[in-house]
Parts: sequence; C-alpha cells; structure tokens
Amino acid sequence: MTNWTLAARAAKMNSSAIREILKLTDRPGIISMAGGLPSPKAFPLDAFTAACQTVMQRDGAAALQYSTTEGLPALRQAVADFLPWNVDPEQVLITTGSQQALDLIGKVFLDAGSRILVEKPTYLGALQAFTPMEPVAVGVDSDDEGMLVEDFAAQVGSGADKARVAYVLPNFQNPTGRTMSEARRQALVEKAKELDIPLVEDNPYGDLWYEGEPPLPLAARNPEGVIYMGSFSKVLAPGLRIGFIVAPKSVYGKLTQAKQAADLHTPSFNQRVVAEVIKDGFLDRHVPTIRAMYKAQRDVMLAALEREMAGLDVQWTRPVGGMFLWVQLPQGMDAQALLAKAVERQMAFVPGAPFYAGDAQTNTLRLSYVTVSAEQINQGIAALADAIRAQSQA
Repeated sequence: MTNWTLAARAAKMNSSAIREILKLTDRPGIISMAGGLPSPKAFPLDAFTAACQTVMQRDGAAALQYSTTEGLPALRQAVADFLPWNVDPEQVLITTGSQQALDLIGKVFLDAGSRILVEKPTYLGALQAFTPMEPVAVGVDSDDEGMLVEDFAAQVGSGADKARVAYVLPNFQNPTGRTMSEARRQALVEKAKELDIPLVEDNPYGDLWYEGEPPLPLAARNPEGVIYMGSFSKVLAPGLRIGFIVAPKSVYGKLTQAKQAADLHTPSFNQRVVAEVIKDGFLDRHVPTIRAMYKAQRDVMLAALEREMAGLDVQWTRPVGGMFLWVQLPQGMDAQALLAKAVERQMAFVPGAPFYAGDAQTNTLRLSYVTVSAEQINQGIAALADAIRAQSQA
C-alpha cells in the first residue's frame, strides 16, 4: 500500500457545509432553501443557443484554441464599460468564476499567519478559498449597514500582525442579504485608506436590486486601494464559470501570474459565448426579468415568515436585492440541531455557524428564496416554524 504524505495545507482544506447539506437534502420531496443557486428559469437559453452557433461558425478554431491568460479583449472591454467608474480594460482579469478570483487573491496576498479581516458573518466560500493559505481570519462586528468601521480599525493590528486585506460584500451580502449604506461605504473606504489596508470587494449580486440601485462600489471611491470582483453567474448562468477581477495595475501582474499557474486561462469558448450574448445591451433587457422574479419570491417568503413565525422569538433580515435572507433563532437554539427536525418535515436550510471566521453565532441560519416556488416557500416556512416549536420543547 502506497503511503501518500499530504502537505500541511491539505489538512486545512474542508468541504463546503452547503455542499454537504445539499447531499443530505438531494432527495424527492425536500423543499430546499439551502442552495445558493440562481433559478434555472432565469437562464437565457435561446440567447445562448444562438451565441454558441455564431461563435462556432465565425470563430470556431479560435474558440477551441488556447488563449491569453488575461482574457478575451472584447469581454474585458465589455466588463470595463459595464462598471460605474472609469476602468481601463487592462485592469480586468477574466477568471474561472469568482471563486477562482478568491483563490488567486488568497495565493497572492496571504501567507501562513497573515491576518485577513472579514465581516461577521461572511461568505462561506471565501473562508474556504482562503483557508489553505493558513491565514488568521478575524471577524469584524457588523450590523444592518455592514462592517462597523470602529471595529474594523480596532481589528487591523500592527507591525507584522497588521491585516493584509479586508474582504467585504457590500451588496445584498451572502449570507445575510444586507446592503452597506452610502455613509458606511464612504467611512470604510476613508478609514481603510488612512490605515493603509487594501480592500477586496466581492459583488456577485449587485445587479439583482429590487428597490433601486445600491450605492457606488467601494472600488469607485478608491480604485487604487480596492480589488473588485464580479461574476456573470447570477445574471447569465453559473455553469459557464465566468467571473472577473478589476485590480490596480500595481498588483494586476501578480494576479495574472497566479492564474496562469492555475489554469493558463478561462475557457476560450465560454468567454466568446458570453461576449456574444451580452453585446448590444442584452443584460439591460434581461436582468430586469430576473429582478422581478426574485423580488416576487422574496415578498412571498417575507409574508410567510410574518405569518408563520408569529409568537416565536425569531427575527430576519429584509433584503432589498440578491438571493438570501438571514434568520436569528431564539437565544440558545442551535440551528444545526434544528436542521435535523426541519429535514424530518421535508425542508432544509443552511445553519449559520460556518459563515463565521470564529465565535460563531449558532442560533442563525440562511434561507434562499430564488429556486423555490411560492407554494414551496409557504410550505417550507410553515415546516420551519413547526420545527422551531418542536426544538423549543425538546
């Protein structure tokens, strides 16, 4: 028998708690509000069918060939044109999904023991991407308006222990659904600049607003001090794995080198298909249909929570965009234990603990409303309320 010796970092790698829950709930009859998947009803199938045919007929050989690491020039230009501040396409790096962007940022900026600041709670996939670099992830207190600037300053550290970067999701945050206010954005950017802390701004949900566009990105306020991440997964289709980084030119080269070592380049065919689909203002016509669909489902879930949670000590966020809302259970109730009772009642959610860098708040959970029908939302929230009552009496 061969003895395989693993690298120390391999011990730090872990499976996504969400993926494990999806395995548990992937059986007939379960109403799953656990996944972070966009609705397949939002996928523009006809547009992709036509684009695939056009790309193969016009650029077939190039689409199937190796390409440059930085990405297809037409797609980089489209990204630059789409963003609400002046972006040079030479600053745009096309990535294999925004998850790869997180991986590259971790490789380039984090050493073992490096401090990185994150929100409380934060995106589970970011923690998973950063963990193999063996950093010290420090949670910063946050409220309904986002990261608290005072605690951000308090957690920065000094000397060799000073934070390398701070990772934030200002728009319709995963997992909470909250949005960082205009005042908080400006204060955070100014404080980060004063303390010389680079920011990593993750914005996969920013176009999915229901009640008006969110405030300007952090990167628009200090382009030299912020790395911006975006994705086509939530506005087109996640299976294409097309994301992007907008980076200051001072660090763009290293991120490109890290990507080159990882996969040479994002698939040429996928990039060309996306560029073909989005030309001529397609997203301006398509994204409003996604917003309308998701807003209707959010409204159903909020109404169901108001109705079913009456008399229970349960609170929840009221997101103005995105795909998620966050539930706080009665003090002392463990969401992981509650999950088993919920699954018995044919519904599933994601417990909140894995979304924390430390000091997890175990009486929290995340619900997604975008892949379930109105009828399923009503049934699922009723089942959740029943599970909470059963858990309270246990």
